[in-house]
Amino acid sequence: MGSQIHVVPGSTALVLDSPHSGVHYPADFAHACDPLLLRQAEDTHVEKLYAFAPGLGVAWIEALFPRSYLDANRNTTEIDAALFDQTWPDAIETDPAALAKVRLGKGLIWRLTDDGLPLYDRKLRVAEVQARIANCWRPYHAAVAAAIDAAHARHGYSIHLNCHSMPAIASSHATGFPGMVHADFVIGDRDGSTADPRLSALVCEHLRGLGYSVDYNHPYKGVELVRRYGEPARQRHSLQVEINRKLYMDEQTLEMTAGFDALRTNLRSLVELLLQIDPRTFA
Repeated sequence: MGSQIHVVPGSTALVLDSPHSGVHYPADFAHACDPLLLRQAEDTHVEKLYAFAPGLGVAWIEALFPRSYLDANRNTTEIDAALFDQTWPDAIETDPAALAKVRLGKGLIWRLTDDGLPLYDRKLRVAEVQARIANCWRPYHAAVAAAIDAAHARHGYSIHLNCHSMPAIASSHATGFPGMVHADFVIGDRDGSTADPRLSALVCEHLRGLGYSVDYNHPYKGVELVRRYGEPARQRHSLQVEINRKLYMDEQTLEMTAGFDALRTNLRSLVELLLQIDPRTFA
């Protein structure tokens, strides 16, 4: 199957990851969905927006597999049991809040597109999903964890940006807020539980100073990757960064627009700011 992730080690305290920008659709996907509709699920071009980061010594982890095949930003317990031809043998999430996305058809393995169309015309085999977890989820999380551990070991703290993009207007099955018009950026730290809120405020203020509209923890608080690796009490800070796709691309054709270069320049200024921040000084 080959490597399903792309990793560039870093030398700084900053780690960036992009779990949803993958475009390498595995042969065993066997979906029954229009490929162009599946492309709408991607965080299109996010890896290009941050392509400057490794040159600044920032660790970079990128999923090459598509989000609709397996969502690395979900826990392995976020399983939609209705997908399978037999009983799922491993743990299944029971917390109603954590299951909200599963009910929308957006668990670890997607059942529906953002517009509510089914991905499959078949039941999935338990073994094929277990293989996706082994080949994609586990290596991706291992790489993110290793990069954060290395950054923290070098500097005594780490700052992790979980990099995403979002549609200009939420689709029917994308979030719990269908039809919501999104801000330019949404910064999430799960209500201050995955990063020092003062660090999150600095990020929001920097982006607003560049002229962007910024929302904080709404409608995106951050999901599994910040929840799992953000421990601000141990100087491990994880923030989710959502960028409105209207800023840099045509959402229908997926082509980059004239706004791409300016946005990339501004993202570089944010990364350069974070490279100068030591969150331990907040104490």
